[in-house]
Amino acid sequence: MDTGVLQIWGMRLLFILLTLLILFFHLLPLNAGPSKWASPDILVAMVFAWAVRRPEYVPILLVAGAMLLADLMLQRPPGLWSVLVVCAAEWLKSRERRQRETTFALEWLTFAGTLIVITILYRTVMMVLILAPGTLMLSLVQVVMTILAYPAVVGVSYFLFGVRRSAPGDMDRLGRTL
Repeated sequence: MDTGVLQIWGMRLLFILLTLLILFFHLLPLNAGPSKWASPDILVAMVFAWAVRRPEYVPILLVAGAMLLADLMLQRPPGLWSVLVVCAAEWLKSRERRQRETTFALEWLTFAGTLIVITILYRTVMMVLILAPGTLMLSLVQVVMTILAYPAVVGVSYFLFGVRRSAPGDMDRLGRTL
């Protein structure tokens, strides 16, 4: 089998394992009392970072499955957050070629804007459906914490797992330029 195909499938398997690890640590009962702050959504940050840097590692069905599993495990309305993250990830993937030559600061701003938009859409749909979206302050804290955690997620993805942006001359496994 081609080494490029093996690498892509290996990274997809790594994405699944990291998703399960993130969910495992998120579900650990570390504090019995209610929290006054919300932790960052590392899974969304990872999906977006990988979608911007290496879109072939996170195909749409893999992202949808991971986010739906997260919805079910974290007791969110099944599918709502998943659809928003999938749509945002696909939008970021479509911009990957343009993002390739930009600075990290612009990538971070794009991430922040995308996260803010999908969070507003999520809360709006929840209110329209007369579901309790949670406190506004906790949502704001989670968005800010996720935006602040994004550079760390990108750094870990790059240095530990080798998820880097494709260079302008890189070729895919069929010999086409990326």
